[in-house]
Amino acid sequence: MDSATLLRFLIPLAATFFLILIHSNPAYSDDHEHLTPYDVLRDFDFPIGLLPKGVKGYQLNQTTGKFSAYLNDTCSFSEGLYKLKYESTVKGYISKGKLSSLEGVSVKFFHLWMNIVEILRRGNDIDFSVGVGKAAFPIEYFVESPQCGCGLNCSRRQARKLMENP
Repeated sequence: MDSATLLRFLIPLAATFFLILIHSNPAYSDDHEHLTPYDVLRDFDFPIGLLPKGVKGYQLNQTTGKFSAYLNDTCSFSEGLYKLKYESTVKGYISKGKLSSLEGVSVKFFHLWMNIVEILRRGNDIDFSVGVGKAAFPIEYFVESPQCGCGLNCSRRQARKLMENP
């Protein structure tokens, strides 16, 4: 897979992972009520780009790591040959460098929708698993959160249109 194709695949996956991470709070934080979902991702050693912009809230059981993240509606966007979709609620378990038992995030790859079930941080890479396979991407692909509707390739005109016609 060439680097351009790989980048197109990684961006949607990163957005999905960020959504999951944003919905959880670190178990060691006493001040978790004041953290954003993006802060929580960082606290668990994940980049913020795993979640799209606009996550409206999250819940985290600090004992079990079970989390839920909430969006106003479903969120999808395309990056090259791939399409990512976040349900309005994303659920799973979070721990340092690991998101598991994920629900609510899927990727379309070669006309087939697959659920992303696990995300791991391995050094400077992020591994995404769809159960039957996995792919690793450089962490720098996820330093920025994608926007619903246009991913990371939003122009001001596209963003304005999306805000006027959600």
